[in-house]
Amino acid sequence: MGAMADYLDRIAETEERARELEAQLLDPELARQPGQYQKVAKALGALRPMLETGARYKQVKVDLEDSRGILDEGDAELAELARAEVAELEAELQELDGQLAELLRPKDPNDDKNVVLEIRAGTGGDEAALFAADLFRMYGRYADQLGWKVDPLSSSETPGGGFKEMIALVSGDGAWARLKCERGVHRVQRVPTTEAQGRIHTSTVTVAVMPEAEEVDLEIHPNDLRIDVMRAGGPGGQSVNTTDSAVRIVHIPTGVVVQCQDEKSQHKNKAKAMTVLRSRLLDFEIQRAADERASQRRSQVGSGERSEKIRTYNFPQSRVTDHRAGVTLHKLESIMEGELAPLLDAVASQVAAQEEADREAG
Repeated sequence: MGAMADYLDRIAETEERARELEAQLLDPELARQPGQYQKVAKALGALRPMLETGARYKQVKVDLEDSRGILDEGDAELAELARAEVAELEAELQELDGQLAELLRPKDPNDDKNVVLEIRAGTGGDEAALFAADLFRMYGRYADQLGWKVDPLSSSETPGGGFKEMIALVSGDGAWARLKCERGVHRVQRVPTTEAQGRIHTSTVTVAVMPEAEEVDLEIHPNDLRIDVMRAGGPGGQSVNTTDSAVRIVHIPTGVVVQCQDEKSQHKNKAKAMTVLRSRLLDFEIQRAADERASQRRSQVGSGERSEKIRTYNFPQSRVTDHRAGVTLHKLESIMEGELAPLLDAVASQVAAQEEADREAG
């Protein structure tokens, strides 16, 4: 009974918050601030699942009390119908109870954001660059399954078809929620095509996953930026184009540097570079806050530290091992084709359990 009373209180709080946000949206002053209006509308939209589930929860409780009341009236025929209704309503109430528990669990405020995905070849030379390209294709296929869109923002290719670096914007519902735990070092063990004696080589690729930062998420002062334009160049020094279209942006306070040259338009390259810069700065703030919270405790399991080896792809054994979740799957080929759900679900469960333990310990 205590849990139900607590849910009713939380439902009432959500309804009150929704009324406040609706009142703000009706304020003419807010309409003159497009960024803030969008932010308030998004916050109201995020409350919808809780509002709808809460409304049903309250109605089922009322219906259940009515049906139980009929059982006490002594009419045998009505009582038989009421008993069936009580059973159905109790089952629905239990299901709603679980839904509310999930909705009330602390959420990552960035879960609904798009993702800026950065993949970089680490140790292993050309083989690392080829695996970086393989990982980019893997994430692209996973995105296709979910109806997400992948837009390359910047890339640095190698003559053999690999990537020294690939930066892309992944857009779609829940992109950050699903991909945020992919950040870290991905290790590959396989025989390179150039290896004449069939020896297995070990290479690494670093993956960074950052929530796309909208302009309302943080303010970047123009005076804090140094913007340079230059002529773009391709692999092996070959010219991409003959105009000064490549753009390099330096955020002076943090030293963060972003360069984009894939487009022939300087304006488009600058826009893409700003997208990456905003996301890196937002990610920097998120990581700083997380480090402060976890400074005295936490085992770093699934923390997403970029130096952390999170997964090994062993091609000779068709084996993929996620070191955080303790999961090994002998289905490497399907995983490289984008069948990532089993791995991502296992990691998400592990991270959620760790966060819950942290909250209880804190």
